[in-house]
Amino acid sequence: MRGADAVSRPRPVELSTDPGFARRIKRLGWTSLVALGVITALAALTLDVPLPLTSALAAGWLLMPAILFASLDHPLLRYGLALPVSLVGVPLLAILVAWLPGAPLPAIGWALMTSGVAMGGLLGIWFWYRLLPVPRSLDDPYAAGRLALIGIHIGLIVVGMALAATALI
Repeated sequence: MRGADAVSRPRPVELSTDPGFARRIKRLGWTSLVALGVITALAALTLDVPLPLTSALAAGWLLMPAILFASLDHPLLRYGLALPVSLVGVPLLAILVAWLPGAPLPAIGWALMTSGVAMGGLLGIWFWYRLLPVPRSLDDPYAAGRLALIGIHIGLIVVGMALAATALI
């Protein structure tokens, strides 16, 4: 894409105040509040990770929904989602490298959770920030292919949480 084309292209609905997409932002805000809280709790309760890692997870847990809800009126705040994504993603990668549980089910759970969170971050960068071209078939936020990718992202996280939680038993 040439410079003039990049400047003149319309802002994607993901970075707008579109009322239909605002419902999705609210849902994502509440979902992230619960899901990142569960991930943070699982790390604190089942792993022997250093305080800075659990603190980063907790900060991401608080910032993600705060930014999402604040962005309802100021959609450009959504660029700030890179911070909570990093605050969650980096500790999850560190857990995979240095603090993975010895038991197979929880270990698989942490790998699946990390994969799901990473996939969500990459989908957000791709669809919301448009750093790479989005094919027409995935441009609509409600396109079947896009919903399938989101479903995989959610499934990885939920199954990962369930498996990681077996360490509590």
